[in-house]
Amino acid sequence: MENVDKPKVLFLCTGNSARSQMAEAFLRAYAGDHFEVHSAGLEPKGYILPEVLTVMKERGLDMGGLSSKSVSEYLGKTIFSYTITVCGDAEENCPTVFLSMGKHEHWPFDDPAKFQGGEEKRLAFTRQVRDQIEQRILQWLEEQEIQPVMLL
Repeated sequence: MENVDKPKVLFLCTGNSARSQMAEAFLRAYAGDHFEVHSAGLEPKGYILPEVLTVMKERGLDMGGLSSKSVSEYLGKTIFSYTITVCGDAEENCPTVFLSMGKHEHWPFDDPAKFQGGEEKRLAFTRQVRDQIEQRILQWLEEQEIQPVMLL
């Protein structure tokens, strides 16, 4: 399938350091041949949380080399078939140009970046959010009538 034929999906959150990155990685793993998948943040942190890298690697997904990106990289350059906000802040403050193109969905998840606690508690919380995101991706693929390529 040619890249130009794939519907483009944008996962959007505030910092692009956790939730949107995990959603992008899961959708790429499960249905990357069906979609061109991107993620971005309204106020990108410039890095992915170490806890996210750890818990995603536990699922066999290496996110090394990925970085936190600004939604402004896509403004006026990319038309998305789906824009999916994964936090309330992005939902409220998303540039309306993205919400008016294609289909828009809001999937609210708790933010691992805001979780306070020791390393083990942060990892446990991030795993919980990871699993919620994975289940929502699988549900969304079922709604699209797309069979996941791989089960992690």
